[in-house]
Amino acid sequence: MERKLVSIQTIDALATIDGADNIQQARVMGWTVVVKKDEFAVGDACVFFEIDSVLPEGPEWSEFMRARQFRVRTVKLRGVLSQGLALPLAILGGGDAPREVDLRERLGVVKYEPVLPDEADVVGPFPGRVPKTDEIRVQSAPGVLDELRGREFYVATKYDGTSATYLNDAEDGFIACSRNWALKRGDNPVWRVAQRLDLENRLPPGFAVQGEICGPGIQKNRLGLRELALFVFNVYDVRGARYLDLNEMLAFCAEQGLSTVPIERVVRGAEAAAHAHTLDIWLEAARGLYASTAQRKEGIVVRPLCEQHSPTLCGRLSFKVINNDFLLKDGD
Repeated sequence: MERKLVSIQTIDALATIDGADNIQQARVMGWTVVVKKDEFAVGDACVFFEIDSVLPEGPEWSEFMRARQFRVRTVKLRGVLSQGLALPLAILGGGDAPREVDLRERLGVVKYEPVLPDEADVVGPFPGRVPKTDEIRVQSAPGVLDELRGREFYVATKYDGTSATYLNDAEDGFIACSRNWALKRGDNPVWRVAQRLDLENRLPPGFAVQGEICGPGIQKNRLGLRELALFVFNVYDVRGARYLDLNEMLAFCAEQGLSTVPIERVVRGAEAAAHAHTLDIWLEAARGLYASTAQRKEGIVVRPLCEQHSPTLCGRLSFKVINNDFLLKDGD
């Protein structure tokens, strides 16, 4: 499911904040958001801006965000976590606004992109035969928790690096990509990793691997690596148009000599059947440090052991849970 950066949502709950006269806590989807006191009632519709929305400069309704460079991000206000922005429907200036429509273009909102490739590195668009690596945050699609309930699942560590996709295509040959673009051969991290691992010869035809590149010069190198490394989190069978299940992915990577992201937990049988998939439980599970470091981890990714379709996401059942400690103290 493509993330709706700005959409019409409902105020599901409201609560007071100790010591605060002008603000209160609201629940929208799975997010906790601080709103103006008495601006909403439970059940009201609102315009909801997800984290990493960048509001337009100019409209009166966005001026209060100037001090934050108009970017919506995780903040703490009076001791309460606020993850998103809820504003009244009046900012739309009238007219219909269906809930299934992303309103970013209508309102002039763009998505914050922390790292963009140098234009000189781009050779073309991301190949359409392979899905991009965006994972939905669980708070944006809480229905996935019900879909996972009763299923066997695993938890993988989410590394803080830069995403890369490598495809050995039957028609176009070997393609190396950043999150959104196919890149030219050259002295960029994506191609340096490809060459060091000899992925052009190692990767079997008809397969793509997707992973996180970590190491010197990438984010803050929280793993303390001495050289760039690739940690695979997806293997995609292009001909079969499917992701490999966990066991298949681990076997594939072992055979090709590729490292994977750490698998923190594999939950099967009675434990999986009884597991309580609540938002609070998963937010707590996302906390902690990267193994053998004093660095807060970015979070986790949760998936069923065997790939499943998600009606909520209109795609694979998979979601990420970001460590709120990381967002508040380490996030860009």
